[in-house]
Amino acid sequence: MKKKATVFSIIHEQSIFMTAIMSLLTFLAVLALGISISIGTGVIRWNNQWDLYATVQIINPDNTKEVEKIIESNKSNIIEKEEITKDQMKKLMEPWLSGNKKTLENYLPKMYEIKFKTKKDLEETGNQLSKHARFLTHSEALKTSTSAGWKMILISCFVLLLTLGAISICISYIAKNIALLHRRELEILNQIGARDKFVANQMQIIIGKISTIASLTGFLIAVPVLLLILSAAHSARVGLLAVLNISYTGWLTLILTPILIIIFSVWMTKRTTLKILQNN
Repeated sequence: MKKKATVFSIIHEQSIFMTAIMSLLTFLAVLALGISISIGTGVIRWNNQWDLYATVQIINPDNTKEVEKIIESNKSNIIEKEEITKDQMKKLMEPWLSGNKKTLENYLPKMYEIKFKTKKDLEETGNQLSKHARFLTHSEALKTSTSAGWKMILISCFVLLLTLGAISICISYIAKNIALLHRRELEILNQIGARDKFVANQMQIIIGKISTIASLTGFLIAVPVLLLILSAAHSARVGLLAVLNISYTGWLTLILTPILIIIFSVWMTKRTTLKILQNN
């Protein structure tokens, strides 16, 4: 069975240019979406990890017995309780301190880190403890990190939208350029009775081939870079970075991204070509 050839084709230099541009844009789209998904997964994991944790700080030593009594009476609601020693607190604060560090002991509160069974247990026990000590949930204390995570997601999504916009502009420009370069062929096709849809289909075949090669290339380059970023984040072992990840659903979404870009490119080509032909 013979392949159906196109009536006209894109010039070689133009083909290389468009493939390079589309590869770069696909790379940016996959990378931006991958970073957005990984940060989103990290934020959700981060929140779930610390949702049941809280710190109790006894500022007034006179309230120590009352606080310990409340903790003991709510023992059935607690999974684990750990007292943070003064040595541990000094080690945590050491990078920010200078001078005589011994005087610090007089100002350090007695602290407990508690993990509760449910959020309801955390809220009920927290209401009792907050009357005699400072009760701070870890999720509340880490709001800044979570907020930064969501901002990073918004930035990644913005980059993704800009990339998709650039792809549509690129396709529109190339389609117009091809139409101008092949004006005579288009006129001949119109004279012999070729329909606009037939001409648009010819353009779709050309752009479809280029988009397929470019999207596959951009995707294959983006995946190793994305894996490298995740590996670097995990090796840092610092806060939110340590829990960045992409789930199976996330990878499926990333795989579908270049496919959607190809479909979008073909659709955009048809839309642009038909508009050019109608205006002519």
